[in-house]
Amino acid sequence: MRVRSALLGFASVLLLVPALLLTTARLIEPDGVRWVQVQAFTPLALVPYAVLLAGALVALGRRRGRSGPGLVTAVVALAGLGLHGWWFAPLVTGANPPAADGAPTLTVMTANLTRGEGDGTGLVQAASEAGADVLVVQEITPAALAGMRRAGLDDLFSHRAGRPEQGVRGTMVFARAPLGRPTPVPAAFASFALTVGDLRLLAVHPHSPLDVALWRRDHAALRAAIADRTPDLVVGDFNATPDHAPMRALADAGYRDVAELANEGWQPTWPAHGRYRVLGVPLPRFASIDHVLVGERLAALRSSTVDLAGTDHRPVVAEVARK
Repeated sequence: MRVRSALLGFASVLLLVPALLLTTARLIEPDGVRWVQVQAFTPLALVPYAVLLAGALVALGRRRGRSGPGLVTAVVALAGLGLHGWWFAPLVTGANPPAADGAPTLTVMTANLTRGEGDGTGLVQAASEAGADVLVVQEITPAALAGMRRAGLDDLFSHRAGRPEQGVRGTMVFARAPLGRPTPVPAAFASFALTVGDLRLLAVHPHSPLDVALWRRDHAALRAAIADRTPDLVVGDFNATPDHAPMRALADAGYRDVAELANEGWQPTWPAHGRYRVLGVPLPRFASIDHVLVGERLAALRSSTVDLAGTDHRPVVAEVARK
C-alpha cells in the first residue's frame, strides 16, 4: 500500500511540476529566452491538470472523503484546469460577427519556407488548391522564387511585392488583385505595408524570441505600424503564440486571429516534420506562431493549416469577407 502511494505521489509530482511551470510562465511572464519559449507550451498544461484532477478525485473517493494530499492536489489541479481553460476558451467559443450578405470571400495564405528550403512547387500547388487570392511568404530566397515560378506561380498570381533574399530575411506578397507600393516596417526581417485591391495589408516577420529584446522591439514596431495604418489584414510568421503578450496586445487592439474568431480551435504550425529533437525524440507541433489577423472591417469565415515538405512551419489558409 505504501509503495503504491509513493508511486502515485511521484507520478503526481511529475505531472504537477511542468504544469505549474507553464502556469507560472503565462501568469508572470518573466524575461529571458527560456521563459518565452515555455509560454508557447501553455495550452499543453490542460492535459496534466486534467489527469491530476481525475486521479485525485479517484483517490479521494477511495479514501471516503478523508482530507490529505489528495484534496490539495485536486484543488490545485482544478484551479490550474480552470485557468488554462479560460485562456484556451476563445479558440473554440465566442462571438464571431458575420460577413455581409453576398460579400465576396477572400482567401489568404501565409507560409514560411525556412531559408528557402521549403517545397516551392508544393506551395504553389497548395495555394492553387486552396484558391488563394493572396499569398504571403517569409524566408523566400531567389532560388525558392525561381522554383515557384517554374511551378506556375505567375499564372496563379499576376501581382507581387517585396523581394527574395538569402537566409531568413526575404518576405514577398503575391496576389490576384493589384498591389500598392510597399512601405517598410522597421523589423529584423522584411516586413511592409501595402494595399491589395482596396484592402490594407501588413506582411510581417518579427525576429524570433531567441533574442528577446529584439523580439519585443520588432513587435513594438509592428504595433506602431498597425496603429498608424489601421490595416484590414496582418499576415505572416509572428514568432509568437496567442499566449504571448505581443499577440494579446494585438487582440486588445482589435486584431484577432481568423482561427480564433471562427472558433476553429488550436492550430499549431511549428515545429513541423520533426525538425527539432529532444533526447532524440522529435518535438510535435505545439506553437501557433503563423497567423492571419483581421481588423474590424473583415469577418472571419474559416482557417486551417496545410502540410508543406521541407519547412518547419505549416502554412495557414484563412477565408475572410467584408462585414
